[in-house]
Amino acid sequence: MISDINRYIIRVYALIFNSNKDVLISDEYQLDMRMTKFPGGGMEFGEGPVDCLKREAVEEFGQKIKVLDHFYTTDYFQPTQFFPDAQLISIYYFAEFISPIQFKISNNPFNFEVERNGSQSFRWKNLSQLQPNDMTFPVDKKVVQLLKERYGND
Repeated sequence: MISDINRYIIRVYALIFNSNKDVLISDEYQLDMRMTKFPGGGMEFGEGPVDCLKREAVEEFGQKIKVLDHFYTTDYFQPTQFFPDAQLISIYYFAEFISPIQFKISNNPFNFEVERNGSQSFRWKNLSQLQPNDMTFPVDKKVVQLLKERYGND
């Protein structure tokens, strides 16, 4: 119920493309569930969205990114899936790696040795093949739809 919501959770995500129109997605096992999402995470007090995304990149990829342009911020009410007292605000930026990729890219979803909280793998998915239902969370689904509308399905 909306009247029970009394705080915001802000999450910031990177939209990283390669030269083939492939977008980088993250397959994760967190909170005892599998999830496919864009790379990124929660903003901490004392940091802005761009600083959050740069910190998350170092934590997740082990390397720095350059944040380019803002793409989308949630423009509707979205309750969080995991916290009944919070509203979710998600911010998406286009970004690129400063140096060549130093981490493993998989061809298969959920390509980690052990499925435990914190497990994560990355893969490229061509925008023409990416569908909203490939993503776990509602805002990521909307962002896939917006990317396809803006940049086409080819």
